[in-house]
Amino acid sequence: MDTQQKTGTPYPDIPALIENDEREYRDPGIPSTVAVLGHPIHPLLVTLPIAFLLALAVTDAVYWLNKDPFWARASFWLVVAGFATTLPAAFTGLMDFLKIDRVRKRTAGLAHLVLNITIIVLTGINLLLRLNNVVGAILPTGFILSLITATLLGLSGWYGAELIYRHKVAVIGNSSRSEP
Repeated sequence: MDTQQKTGTPYPDIPALIENDEREYRDPGIPSTVAVLGHPIHPLLVTLPIAFLLALAVTDAVYWLNKDPFWARASFWLVVAGFATTLPAAFTGLMDFLKIDRVRKRTAGLAHLVLNITIIVLTGINLLLRLNNVVGAILPTGFILSLITATLLGLSGWYGAELIYRHKVAVIGNSSRSEP
């Protein structure tokens, strides 16, 4: 990847999809509000719901192809685990959203928040549909919800990466969380 030199600091030569502030490339970064020994917790916690909810789309697809009830049960437990793990991930992300000005001032911050709330709601609906009908709720509604959720996870991840890599939010840094 090419880099350009601006004021002594290299930065990636990737055009921003939504917004860009070159001063942030020289900024040491804003630390997360929820961290252990300076390490942000949100990026650690989001790996679980991402894995569970992407695997849910896969197990729903496998069930659709072979109708084996094993895959329906696997999907049920993945949606349970996916929903349960979205809650702590969402809490830590919400703390950063509420307490770090730069997150609220960037379109990526709002997009990330709205997409994640939508993911939690869709996952909750998907779970409720399957509670008393593990096999019957998959086709077509559960599978469609799983595919939509997986797509939204990809978009949300893009915006989360914009916050971290382009705007240097929730990294190990020493900038102020409040901006003028």
